[in-house]
Amino acid sequence: MSHVEKFLTAEEEQEIVEAILEAEKNTSGEIRVHIEATAKIDHFSRAQQLFHFLKMDNTKEENGVLLYVAVDDKKFVIYGDSGIDRAVPKGFWDTTKDLISSHFKNGAFKQGIVEGVLKTGKELEAHFPWNYNDTNELSDAISKG
Repeated sequence: MSHVEKFLTAEEEQEIVEAILEAEKNTSGEIRVHIEATAKIDHFSRAQQLFHFLKMDNTKEENGVLLYVAVDDKKFVIYGDSGIDRAVPKGFWDTTKDLISSHFKNGAFKQGIVEGVLKTGKELEAHFPWNYNDTNELSDAISKG
């Protein structure tokens, strides 16, 4: 079993998917989580690549957010599309990163991801509220590399 497979249990993955569903319930924003063992390039560039590969740059309001985790590297990146990046207050991504990091340092990976997703969802809701003609543009499943 790879480090990626051992990183979260099936139950923990389901809890993260449920957090994504909850976070997206009141927003047109889209949140994805991608987990892989290691990045062959710098982590920010890898998150950018995955953002494009997962078609997150195709959302109508440019309001997709990717939480990328490289398990063996012990690194993660929160990557937001240009629409959400323009909308969130200065320092939002840093406070979200700090929240996730505090849980990761204690080995509470699922909790860190869940809380990061929910915090992101609240911010997306404030700037990109859901309306009746919104559709879920992207899968809510955790992707793995």
